[in-house]
Amino acid sequence: MAQSLLCRVGRVVQAVRWNSRVTTRTLSASAQEEPLTLKEEQDGIRRIILNNPKKRNALSLAMLASLRDNILTGVDSDDLRVIIISARGPVFSSGHDLKELTSVQGREYHTKVFHACSEVMTLIQDIPVPVIAMVNGVATAAGCQLVASCDIAVATEKSTFATPGINVGLFCSTPGVAIGRAVPRKVAMEMLLTGQPVSAGAALRHGLVSRVVADEAELEEAARSMALRVCEASRPVVALGKAAFQRQMAQGRDAAYATASAVMVDNLALRDGQEGIRAFLEKRKPTWTHGTEKAHK
Repeated sequence: MAQSLLCRVGRVVQAVRWNSRVTTRTLSASAQEEPLTLKEEQDGIRRIILNNPKKRNALSLAMLASLRDNILTGVDSDDLRVIIISARGPVFSSGHDLKELTSVQGREYHTKVFHACSEVMTLIQDIPVPVIAMVNGVATAAGCQLVASCDIAVATEKSTFATPGINVGLFCSTPGVAIGRAVPRKVAMEMLLTGQPVSAGAALRHGLVSRVVADEAELEEAARSMALRVCEASRPVVALGKAAFQRQMAQGRDAAYATASAVMVDNLALRDGQEGIRAFLEKRKPTWTHGTEKAHK
């Protein structure tokens, strides 16, 4: 099962790479303008920064393509251990660019926009490394969906979250997929039906974010601390665990236990799984191979 879960991730990555026709640093309208996203990587931690604050970091088709490429570039490298998504400016992301959703663009273009958005959101959950959202401001509609899709989310006290599409005649149906799986159903429906913003504290209580900190300095420290802790673990064990968690969450109780039990057995068969147990018994730090080699059949 471990092999099948890891292979599923590999197929997703390869499929999206095959379809990708946008460079990593997609530029907005003019070649002289800033790239829509920035990518930095150090010590196994990749930082992806939404970089269009003038347009409230709207998830335009170009922004989504750039974000997708930033996520997928080298995602199967052993050197990549965790991804942090953040944003420049007071708005994490305002969601879709409404100028792309007018009748002028047409149904085919609209379909392309929502397909691209759904692809990015599912990729975040399907890739083998954890993705952390680092929110310092407003996250609305598809921007809130992006936060809900990440494995972990840290936010400052001033951050707010909303799905205000109802107020402009466009129900936030696709954001509801991710949000409805992150918060209780009635909380999700209140957000979707009223469009009212949710405070960072309420987002924490309902499970939309993992942690709330006072300010931007603490936000940087908290996100980096989480990322470094992930980096201390065995990469294949993290990948196996993330894939198994996503899979069992979509299953009924009995099927989920069957899936999780089989994955635990597969985990024990990994060389890193046995190394961790030996290190614990011998009271020492484990030395990970970060490979998928088996200790036994």
